[in-house]
Amino acid sequence: MLVSVVIPCYNSEHTIDKVVDSCMEEFARWDGYECEMILVNDYSKDGTFRTIQRMAAKYPNVTGISLARNFGQHAAIMAGLAYVHGDYVVGMDDDMQNHPSQIKQFLDKAKEGYDVIFGIYKKRKFSFWKNLTSKIGTSLMNHLLDGPEGIERSNFWLARRYVIDEVKKYDGCDPFIQLLFFRTTHNMANIVIDHYEREVGSSNYTFRKGLKLFMSIVSYSTIPLRISTYFGIVFSLVGFVSALVVLIRKLIDPTIAVGWSSLMCTYLLLAGFLFLMLGIIGEYIGRIILNGSKTPQYVIRNTVHGDKTESAENSETSAAAGPRGDKYKITSDSKTSK
Repeated sequence: MLVSVVIPCYNSEHTIDKVVDSCMEEFARWDGYECEMILVNDYSKDGTFRTIQRMAAKYPNVTGISLARNFGQHAAIMAGLAYVHGDYVVGMDDDMQNHPSQIKQFLDKAKEGYDVIFGIYKKRKFSFWKNLTSKIGTSLMNHLLDGPEGIERSNFWLARRYVIDEVKKYDGCDPFIQLLFFRTTHNMANIVIDHYEREVGSSNYTFRKGLKLFMSIVSYSTIPLRISTYFGIVFSLVGFVSALVVLIRKLIDPTIAVGWSSLMCTYLLLAGFLFLMLGIIGEYIGRIILNGSKTPQYVIRNTVHGDKTESAENSETSAAAGPRGDKYKITSDSKTSK
């Protein structure tokens, strides 16, 4: 059984070779499984693509892709999915916090018939701030999306090929892989895995990038628009009742002064809410414009197979091409340990 491992890479020149070597060592120990690896360089600022080229020359079952600019983690994964051929597809990070030795747990769980499996961590090795914002974002998404009950998402996952084939049909400009899984199937499961310490550097996910990713939810749900409608109804009713109360009190006691401070507080509250709703509507309109103008999810600049690097304009390799010879075999030379 062929397993495709897709890894988006950003500033990981010192870790991605360890990830690849570890993957090859693990799959060499597992009977009945072969692997291919698709490494997507998301316009890194360091020598990540040179490391990917070296790994592709070392292992015949490694394909490298370099994007023309930084498109983001999920767009990089979409680029990699165009090159997969496996019965199962695994997505993981490039920093050794997702360890390749745990892929076998996903494969064993898949034998129970699940379409998508997410790894959830015993203890997350992130900063307090990132853990906090992640919990808040996850809670909001769980309430705003039609996902399976009790399923937690993560960047370490396994999906069957038919799910990946459906995900690849999405042509919007702002992909979110886990939410596309929710659109395709609810036959999902979680497994508990270890989360390892980051070996080199720090997280590339800033608060701004995380917020941008969270706002992409508007491409997958209309619930924020419905919420604005509900709030509009509630505020209208509260305003109407409040106006009646003020009018009745004024009629009963004409000496009662109308409060300027309370009026301003109410005004600022309503104005803030209106601007929030306008922002949400603007996000929807922005997505419509970007999708209507055919904004690309990603642009591939170079691909690498073996020791040959091809530029986009000269590449004759089709993303939909089938297996080529023994590309997926892990030979004795390929088992060389790091």
